[in-house]
This record gives sequence, structure tokens and C-alpha cells, in this order.
Amino acid sequence: MQCGFVTIVGVPNAGKSTLVNQLVGSKVSIVSPKVQTTRRRILGVVMHDESQIILVDTPGIFEPKKRLERAMVAAAWSAIEGTDLILVIADATAPSQEPTLALIDKLKASNIPIWLAINKIDKCPRAQLLPMIAELTQEKPIQKTYLISALTRDGIESLLNDLAGKMPSAPWHFPEDQLSDVPQRFLAAEITREKIFQFLHQELPYAVTVEGEKWENFANGDIKISQVVFVMRESQRRILLGKEGQQIRRIGEAARRDLQDILGARVHLFLHVRVAKDWAERRQHYEEMGLEFKTS
Repeated sequence: MQCGFVTIVGVPNAGKSTLVNQLVGSKVSIVSPKVQTTRRRILGVVMHDESQIILVDTPGIFEPKKRLERAMVAAAWSAIEGTDLILVIADATAPSQEPTLALIDKLKASNIPIWLAINKIDKCPRAQLLPMIAELTQEKPIQKTYLISALTRDGIESLLNDLAGKMPSAPWHFPEDQLSDVPQRFLAAEITREKIFQFLHQELPYAVTVEGEKWENFANGDIKISQVVFVMRESQRRILLGKEGQQIRRIGEAARRDLQDILGARVHLFLHVRVAKDWAERRQHYEEMGLEFKTS
């Protein structure tokens, strides 16, 4: 019996959450083409042979400016403490690997084994990969390097086999059928936020957060979920609602379909949009997201 923690780090939009979902085999972390989608540390649990691999999905690491950004980056760094392995995800399509190189340099001091996975190889000419590997590993503390596509699963099985073999001998931390430590209420709110990103990725990139308001389980198996979508300005509220409420209905319907697949039940989803111009400065919202309010 083997069990260990693998912390997945990288710059924003490298594909960390997509990889976690692929390895787990179910959606435990939301994804979108926008950077900074993941806001808190999320655990994904993978069973492979006799190994339990606990994947720690983290927010992308970048130079933060605002309070929310500082809290996200702090969550990423704190997730590295006590882990058995660090898996750095690099984006093969990025115009420059300098941010990832800087991240690897900062990880040196941890004295934790570091592996590298170069992601999105399905979108990168093969001729560019060898020079990229050399750039990212030369004089760097990288023990193993993988070429993967989290989207197409190319290279995923090899990575998974090696991760399972690397886990130390230890009892499992979670039941065999548990996929994540994320409460269903939080995951439901995240699914709605993902759909907002998908429908309104240009208009409302980061000015929105979603919180669960009420959750009811009925005798027939149906679930009623009420959520509040907070935006910072009235103009953003109008964009989110759309003409005669059509936009919010489309978002709600897309979120409801995903939630029914994940929860295996009929879901009744109700979304309420409210303006809270300072939501990103309120402690309660950070507690709801699982982030530290006070960060340096």
C-alpha cells in the first residue's frame, strides 16, 4: 500500500486543472482559457494499482498585485509544504518559458523532488520540443521530464504509472471511492463560475465570484441549489443577466447539466446576481473560497 502527495504548480493557464481532472477521471477543478481560473488549493484523489496519489491542484503562480491575487499565490506556495513530489507544468505553446524557469529556480530551496511535464504538445510543432526540454532542464533540479497533452491524454499513462511508483509506503488518506476533498457546495459554485467564464470571458474575466446560498436534498433524489453571483458594478450585473435574463438562463442551464452529471441527480439551480463592489476585500468571501484573507 502506497500513498503520497503530488503538488502541481505552474504559471497561469499551463493546464494544471485539466491534467488533474484527466488523472482523477472526473471534474474536481474547473477549467477555462482564462488565467487565474483556479483560486484555491484543491485535492484530487487517484487510485492506481496499490497506490493512492493525492494531487494538489494550485492557483497559477505569478506576480500578484491585488489582495485576491496575493491570496491565490500564497495558497499555491503553501501547498508545496510537506508534499512528496512537485510536478511543474510548462505550457509548450507559451511565447516564453522565462516565468516557468523562474518558478523552478524558486523551488530549488524546497529540497523536494521536482518533475517536469511539458503540456499542450498537441498544439506545438515537434521540432520545438527538444530545444524546449533543454531550456527548461539545463542546470535545473529536474529529475524526470514528460511530454504530455492533458487535453488528448497523450503521455498521461506513462506519467501516471511513474507517479504511482514514486509514492511512499503509507496507508491511504482517503476512502478508495473518494475523488476529492472539495465539498459539493463549493464544487457546485465553481461549476457556475466556470460557465460564466465560458459565456462571458471577455466581459467579466475576474470581477465575479459565486457562493452557495442554499442546498436542499429531496426524498425523490432531486437537489435544489441556490447560489449568489457577486459582481462589482451594476453594468456587470446587466451583462450577466443579458436581455430579458437570457444570458443568466443560458449560464444556469449549462451549469445545471454539468452538476447533474457530477452529482448523478436531477438538479434545480437558481442563480441570483448581486452587486458588491468590494467583494474582493471582504473576509467572508475569502473564507468561502478557502483562502487566507491576510497575506503579505
